[in-house]
Amino acid sequence: MSRPGKGLPSWFERTVAYAGYGALSPVLLLCAVAVRFSSPGPVLFRQERVGKDGQPFRLLKFRSMRVNGGGALVTARGDARVTGVGRFLRKTKLDELPELWNVVRGELSLVGPRAEVPKYVDARDPLWQKVLQVKPGITDPVTLRLRNEEELIAAGGGDPEVFYREVLQPLKLQGYVRYLERRTVSSDLGVLVRTVFAVVIPSKAPPPTLGDLKKGAEHLFP
Repeated sequence: MSRPGKGLPSWFERTVAYAGYGALSPVLLLCAVAVRFSSPGPVLFRQERVGKDGQPFRLLKFRSMRVNGGGALVTARGDARVTGVGRFLRKTKLDELPELWNVVRGELSLVGPRAEVPKYVDARDPLWQKVLQVKPGITDPVTLRLRNEEELIAAGGGDPEVFYREVLQPLKLQGYVRYLERRTVSSDLGVLVRTVFAVVIPSKAPPPTLGDLKKGAEHLFP
């Protein structure tokens, strides 16, 4: 199995993460206050995820759901567990700002495959074996392409977890591997720039449909 290409150096990522905390501290404070008064519960959401080499860690986000909401581990559009503030945070990706601390701690990269919960990770799968060779990240080309993931899960009908595991996740894994095989420092920097633009100026390009998913990873992630 070939090794993934090298991405951004850790010292650079941690420096950016520290700087990001400083520059965004007013936004972080406003988000924390909004979450605190949106519904009872903690400001931060902590969830076990699988990191590099299968090592578990606690991912940090601003809480966007009601406490003890139960239900699936994946979220579909219109999920009643998501608060009003949570919907805004998810749409603008502000809920993910606390993940910068995971970067500072060395658990996340700025760019890399999204960290999964242990339930959805199969270490026997060759694709997972390739993905777990690298640190997961806050953003990546697959996430940028599947920016309408919650809508796709809702449109899939039936059990959202079944749709995620049998349809969406296999495509995501193939997309991660396709990127990692071509990954460079320059490509990671490009992903960061595209992510900033996607948040500040949402793309006008149409997101993928269920029909696009059926065409496979080569179509979704050229």
